[in-house]
Amino acid sequence: MQKYKILIFISIAVVILDQLTKAIITHYISLHQSIEVIGGFFNITHVRNPGAAFSLFRDSNEIFRTLFLIGVSMVALIVVFFVYRKIENNLPYRIAMSLIAGGAVGNLIDRIQFGEVIDFLDVYIGRYHWPAFNVADSAITTGVFIAVFSLYGSKNGLFS
Repeated sequence: MQKYKILIFISIAVVILDQLTKAIITHYISLHQSIEVIGGFFNITHVRNPGAAFSLFRDSNEIFRTLFLIGVSMVALIVVFFVYRKIENNLPYRIAMSLIAGGAVGNLIDRIQFGEVIDFLDVYIGRYHWPAFNVADSAITTGVFIAVFSLYGSKNGLFS
């Protein structure tokens, strides 16, 4: 039971931070409004993404898309929990799975509540924009990178 404390603490922290930032954005910034933070590099921009990462499935049937993406999120969470159960002595990998779980739950809440995900972090260089993202997306991406590096590192003695 001790090893699940990391999963619970980090996942809940990610969900709270994700939902709090999204609530602030929706309350104070109108949809499609943009606030420049670092000129030529970073804005806070309130957008909605009905699709998946990089707006995949954005133009598909709304009911199908929402149910499909909720289903994918649920399957991903089940896989993360199954994998987490099997982790023995790899703290970075536990942290990675916890970040992924928290991010998945954060975006799942949006999908269930709104049928789409609230994004607001807008990174760009000049006119070249990265798709807007949120705290949940950041946690998932960070978790994936940590997982890859911890698996690679544990096979090469870096994290064992």
